[in-house]
Amino acid sequence: MPIPEELLARSVFASLGGVVEIGAVNSTGTWKLADVSVSDFLARRRQDLGRLMDGIQAVCRFGAPAMAIADELGYLREHEVTVEFLLLWSAGLTGVPEPFEELAEPPVVRRMCRMGADLQLTQFLQALITAAICADVEERAGAAHIAEILGIASDLADPSDRSSPETAFRMWRVAHLPDILRPNSTAPQSGRAAFRAYDRELEKVLTPA
Repeated sequence: MPIPEELLARSVFASLGGVVEIGAVNSTGTWKLADVSVSDFLARRRQDLGRLMDGIQAVCRFGAPAMAIADELGYLREHEVTVEFLLLWSAGLTGVPEPFEELAEPPVVRRMCRMGADLQLTQFLQALITAAICADVEERAGAAHIAEILGIASDLADPSDRSSPETAFRMWRVAHLPDILRPNSTAPQSGRAAFRAYDRELEKVLTPA
């Protein structure tokens, strides 16, 4: 049964929202949430964001209603970044301290941002590949587009080069691919073949010998 385009778009833009929030926090250099301005961060990266959105539309073949979901979710305009969202983006790996207010301490925020960047870039890559496969985008061309998009997103998440497309790809391969390709997976054979093909093509682009 085909995955509705709306669900594919929500998956892509939700993880992109995590990337943007984490990038806005990292860009402060203080990791104090009071210093965060999403709109200022995106204004400085307007050209990159435009290229990224164009790339998403091209490789996922989203129509206007699906692209509008990015605005609907609200991550690409000014909003408050909270510790609750950082905890969500980092899957709660830091734990929840007592008192809860300690989550807002800069060292803890910085750690959540590092974990969250890894997780959200990996989720973002999975969402992009899934959407490209559902849109029947040829693997070689799709992988080239996705690699470029992932490069922009990695730089948005952490311009210090801690995040990279190669790292996100390698994490994706161990976090998502085994469940898709295991013998008792519910994925159809055509889907498994497509994910294998994208893995091969992305490896050529992102981890050349």
